[in-house]
Amino acid sequence: MHIAWGPFLLALVVIVVVPGPDFVLVTRSAASGRRWGWLAAAGVTCGLVLHATAATLGLSALLAAVPAALLAVKVAGVGYLVWMGLQILRHSGAALAEPGSVPELVSGRSVFLRGLLTDVLNPKVMLTFLTLLPQAMDPAGEPIRQAALLSAVAVGAFAVWWLVVVPSVRKLSALLAAPRRRVVFERCCGGALLVLATSIAAT
Repeated sequence: MHIAWGPFLLALVVIVVVPGPDFVLVTRSAASGRRWGWLAAAGVTCGLVLHATAATLGLSALLAAVPAALLAVKVAGVGYLVWMGLQILRHSGAALAEPGSVPELVSGRSVFLRGLLTDVLNPKVMLTFLTLLPQAMDPAGEPIRQAALLSAVAVGAFAVWWLVVVPSVRKLSALLAAPRRRVVFERCCGGALLVLATSIAAT
């Protein structure tokens, strides 16, 4: 079995470090407390596991082959990102109204679910697995075994990335202690999600 590890890992590194909706969600959550960051990262990672499992079993390819189904996932994903972005923008003035306050994250469960849904409803994640895995696989090898191995490496790479990102946001939390800086950060996060939603809708 000759997997094309070089091109696969190179492409994977680029995909991991380029910010997307999951990065915005995790950093915003971590800025309110490391525990929230870990919960958001755990939700995102579980979403990746679901995508990886679906890709390995061929379910993602089946979904992508049905235009109406892929469109439904895209619409749901875009709608969810828009809703999250607007919610963040709506509550971004809380720090000025109550100096020293942090964004209301409700509960650990809600933060985890936000991370999970952000990843599961992002069609770009599904299409990434569909395009990245086949390019690295050996046509002569056993497909499910190869897909499972490559998917595990991809999920592991993202998990390692969150292990770096979440603790790094601690310095950002100190910087955001000032209410006005917190408001700017919150509005940037909300705006970023709206931009990303537009980008997904346009593709």
